[in-house]
Amino acid sequence: MLDLQPAAREVIRLLDGVRDDQLSDPTPNRGTSVGALLDHFMSLTAAFTAAARKTSGGGSPPPAPSADNLPADWRRRLIGRLRALAEAWQDPAAWDGTTQAGGVTSAADEIGLVALDELVLHGWDLAKATGQPFTVTPASEAAVLGFTEATAEPGAEAMREGLFGPVVAVPPGAPPFDRALGFAGRDPAWSPRSVDREARSDKTS
Repeated sequence: MLDLQPAAREVIRLLDGVRDDQLSDPTPNRGTSVGALLDHFMSLTAAFTAAARKTSGGGSPPPAPSADNLPADWRRRLIGRLRALAEAWQDPAAWDGTTQAGGVTSAADEIGLVALDELVLHGWDLAKATGQPFTVTPASEAAVLGFTEATAEPGAEAMREGLFGPVVAVPPGAPPFDRALGFAGRDPAWSPRSVDREARSDKTS
């Protein structure tokens, strides 16, 4: 069993720091705005809660995330969903057998690991996009590093497809979480300014 509560609490903390005028801002997920990322959180929390309770019923993947899908009270709803997600995976039965999430059937403990990975990595995405600090527990960090590193191994392309972009090289001796970010296709040094630089570079190329 993995404890999803610290990661869920960290995302909940970040939600209070998201301003309405930031919903259209970019995130480290290329092509994904803050609002679209929040919509993705809405979908993933529902899907992985159902997976923990074994009530997912083979649902299909959700539509592409968009800020247009956010309800007016998205912050309140998302806080409730994050709490429900973390609580559902506190049940030892959630980790037994097989379950489904987003149309994928797999061992329940693997689905639980993906749920933690989603919370941690997208929590970092949200923090970087909105100029907030981000913290991750050593246990969550180790789990996410192990998962993202495994997806970067030769022959793991099928596991990686749809989850992460190309691996980003990080300096030798980089902290474990920076390595996890790199394996997950994220630049640990990303900032909104880097997006501006990319845009200027595209215009001049």
